[in-house]
Amino acid sequence: MPDFLAQDREWSAAMRAALAGDATAYQRLLTELAPFLRKICLKACARAGLQASDVEDAVQETLLAIHLKRHTWDPEQALTPWLAAIARNKMIDAARRRGRRAETDIADFEDVLAAPADGEAIEREMERQGALRLLDQLSVKQREAIEAVSIRGENLRDAAKTLGVSEGALRVSVHRGLKALAELYRRMNG
Repeated sequence: MPDFLAQDREWSAAMRAALAGDATAYQRLLTELAPFLRKICLKACARAGLQASDVEDAVQETLLAIHLKRHTWDPEQALTPWLAAIARNKMIDAARRRGRRAETDIADFEDVLAAPADGEAIEREMERQGALRLLDQLSVKQREAIEAVSIRGENLRDAAKTLGVSEGALRVSVHRGLKALAELYRRMNG
């Protein structure tokens, strides 16, 4: 079994170089990614009942999406899960175009998503930091309301008392804050 973490580090370095303008690294990366993406798409096609000819279409659409969305990849994150998510979404799109409901079994991505035991803690911490970055973009009022009610789990009465606002005002702040977070997340994941 290949070392997927080493492979991801290599591909991540190539993508960082590509984003910095290294066309050779980018061409090499796309060439190396094609077989990886083909494997993902082949499994997904078989599961969705699509034809083998759909595999190459999905691979090409995935490569195009990677090219068009490469600026959205966070260089601090692993590249392989980002690639797998794009491939999965392209396969779902292909299945929808053919009128089928696509379901993805996460087991097919275990080699891509697998991380060492301590990797789970790192992943949780990265998710936590990402959530905090999103929360920091809210107004102080909305952030405090969401932290009190949605994160710490305080009831509305206690949270309103602590924050010195009415329950109605707190409810509005939570609603608007969650709506703003959803929009920020949508923009971030394009």
